[in-house]
Amino acid sequence: MRVDPLAFLTTELDSLREQGLHRSLRILEGRQQASSRFDARTVVNLSSNNYLGLTTHPRLIEAAIQAIRDYGVGSGSVRTIAGTMEIHMELERRLAAFKNTEAVAVFQSGFAANAGTVSAILTKEDVIISDALNHASIIDGCRLSRAAIKVFPHKDVAAARTILKELPGSQRKLLITDGVFSMEGDLGPLPELCDLAEEFGCIMMVDDAHASGVFGRNGRGTIDHFNMHGRVDIQVGTLSKAIGALGGYVAGSKDFIDFLYHRARPFLFSTSHPPSVVASCLAALDVLEQEPEIIERLWANTRFFKAGLESMGFDTGLSESPITPVIAGDGVRAMKLSDRLFQEGVFAQGIAFPTVARDKARVRTIVTATHSQNELQFALDAFKRVGLELGLI
Repeated sequence: MRVDPLAFLTTELDSLREQGLHRSLRILEGRQQASSRFDARTVVNLSSNNYLGLTTHPRLIEAAIQAIRDYGVGSGSVRTIAGTMEIHMELERRLAAFKNTEAVAVFQSGFAANAGTVSAILTKEDVIISDALNHASIIDGCRLSRAAIKVFPHKDVAAARTILKELPGSQRKLLITDGVFSMEGDLGPLPELCDLAEEFGCIMMVDDAHASGVFGRNGRGTIDHFNMHGRVDIQVGTLSKAIGALGGYVAGSKDFIDFLYHRARPFLFSTSHPPSVVASCLAALDVLEQEPEIIERLWANTRFFKAGLESMGFDTGLSESPITPVIAGDGVRAMKLSDRLFQEGVFAQGIAFPTVARDKARVRTIVTATHSQNELQFALDAFKRVGLELGLI
């Protein structure tokens, strides 16, 4: 009998089950909405990145349907062969104007945008200075580049300065941070980091995935929020969260984007977006520019929900955004909190090591513009019941 060479994976899974950390995928039945049906249960959905509710916005839906009629369901090729359609170029032009940069390259995901960019522009002779809590896609891109990686403690600008002072002035350096950190919900110290980048001659890069559609004028991101235009060389954004569709993009100078067209491996070796997705993204930009009140609703809901959690005594960490972690401590406790909330009608996903530190396990909540105050109050009431039960408050 053949011995299963993957049997060690079963052992690893059994270990997760014994620790209470094994998770099954929650299955969504129907639309991604403020209240949705997961695993045959209708719950207030606090686990979606659908910040503005654009996944179901009528303008995006109609744009996608019309694009399918006009162009079909797929592009049929990678961008560098036969897969660049006029609609792809239109989206890149619109995004560049929106982000106030010369050019944009659209990637199949935000992960591909980060990983493909960092690995394309750096070599083993270069060095990366990276915040300790930067997104996994940044970390993977750094590793793929084979550049030296220097990590500074979260938002510790002084520590980043110490690292830079010890590096040769002639060495190519990339200083990189998230605009909004996806697990903490806090903002990167962009003004101070831009000062450092200019002082030490670094390429300055910001991953603005969770700021896209959320911060800045009409959702232009943290570069706009902090008025750092012209001081950030590389901006990464997403089309998969507040924009409501799928993909990522990189914004910068014309030559930088042209270089990515030639060297970024995800761009070179992945089929381009279906035209329906591109059309949805174009419609989303129209909504951001023409319906700014949707972002105002997001922030009103964010303030209401945060105030409720904090008044009950929950530890919400450093959050400055619609991402509000509820710190539970160890992983088992966080998963218990998540499971009990789901039983009470609230979907807030548990997050544990290695995504966060072992003693900082949490449920991560994200409110959206489309939550009603009644839905958010229902969720707060559930948090209070379960928080008291588990001794968190």
